[in-house]
Amino acid sequence: MLRSYSLQHECGEELFPLLKAYRDAVNRVLEELWNNIEWEKRKIPGKKQWRLLPKYKVDVKSKEYKKKLRESLLEDWDYAAHWVDSAIKTAYSILKSWRKNYVKGDRKRRRPTARRLFVRAKQTLIKLEGEKLRLTIKPGEHVYLDLSARYFKLPSEVSSAGLGEPIITPEKVHLPVHYEDTQNGKPAVAWDFNLLSLDGYSPETGWVRIDTKKLASVHISSFEKKKKCAEEGFTLEKSKKSSCEVLKEGEKPSEKTPA
Repeated sequence: MLRSYSLQHECGEELFPLLKAYRDAVNRVLEELWNNIEWEKRKIPGKKQWRLLPKYKVDVKSKEYKKKLRESLLEDWDYAAHWVDSAIKTAYSILKSWRKNYVKGDRKRRRPTARRLFVRAKQTLIKLEGEKLRLTIKPGEHVYLDLSARYFKLPSEVSSAGLGEPIITPEKVHLPVHYEDTQNGKPAVAWDFNLLSLDGYSPETGWVRIDTKKLASVHISSFEKKKKCAEEGFTLEKSKKSSCEVLKEGEKPSEKTPA
């Protein structure tokens, strides 16, 4: 089980040059990948319209391509080489997310750009040393992030079974921590609560849906009745309060003139 926790840190000034260089590297990779895209015209199923869908001219997932891309980034790189590997991985993830949303119609045909300052630290770049997380900036140069103010337990080591790859911004460090399964092998169900239904999913049982429309109808009806009663009660109470205030000031009630 993986949980992510966020902690404030005070190393923003020391990390700023790395964060900026990392963002520039991510954008360089995005630009390189974007330049290898060609647009293929495809007909939308069931419609008369056509769409332009992205397609790579070369195999950008091949080892040869990634190796050349890595070497080109390392030419002017002043930090540990593993940061370049992380930047490449991040850029591929950003473009994959953009393509998925573009196909659904949620994105425009425009190259995505990394704007925020952050880094994703590979496990080879971090080490737990007591209450601190050691972050390698350059070979032999480190920054220590204080984790003593945390509200959760830390694993004993940095590994696939301990601490994952943290995301670090100028103000915070987001730590993914792996925990042992407390379900003892029992199947778990993830639930989504909505007004009209209760939806659950488990790999063992599949989807489960509980219809709550009638319950929602009773809730809305009850709420409206309660609201109406409250408004009528408030009006009556206000009327009584006004009468008391008039009498309290010593003014006599006006007598009705007989017809």
